[in-house]
Amino acid sequence: MAQSGREERLRRYWDRHAGSYDRQMGFFDRHVFAGSRDWVCSKAAGQVLEVAIGTGLNLAHYPDGVQLTGVEWSPAMLDIARERARQLGRAVELRQGDAQALEIPGDCFDTVVCTFSLCAIPDDRKAVAEMARVLRPGGLLLLADHVEASPWLARVAQALIEVGSVPAGGEHFRRRPIRHVQALGFTIEDHDRFKLGIVERLAARKPRHNGRQAGEG
Repeated sequence: MAQSGREERLRRYWDRHAGSYDRQMGFFDRHVFAGSRDWVCSKAAGQVLEVAIGTGLNLAHYPDGVQLTGVEWSPAMLDIARERARQLGRAVELRQGDAQALEIPGDCFDTVVCTFSLCAIPDDRKAVAEMARVLRPGGLLLLADHVEASPWLARVAQALIEVGSVPAGGEHFRRRPIRHVQALGFTIEDHDRFKLGIVERLAARKPRHNGRQAGEG
């Protein structure tokens, strides 16, 4: 019950910040993330699921021909994404949902995308396992996020920032989603880490064989 209350509080936090989100992210896209949206979205193909689509900042970066579905936790952000899709003339199925428990059958998407959102999802390991579950065997997982820095001094600074950011908005600065991806047996096909190791993006292929199911311990 306490966990449910905390997650509802975080949902309200992101609803309140939906209107200023694009402006804040615009600064980081220009000065920190170094074309990561193009890097990720250009690799997407076929039936594509974007988890935590937010206000739809990736919509303009996808190639023509992809069949796009987006899931977002915050209703206010989802409203902005719908308007952005309309303005772009982009056909996309947008639905409200929880990245930690996707209401989607397994093995049904060719590509799953998540950018700059695993840092704020309460249980990032569970979210990655869900992305793996809905990917078809041989499907591609595309992630980009800010992560734990390489230099120890930068990691100390991130820990200090988290003292305020985690309680306020659930924002973590020292996660490494790539570890969860590797633990699920995915093959890392492309990987880039820069800005003192703070930004990490990767493309990983789901195994084609019937091995351990995603999310099993």
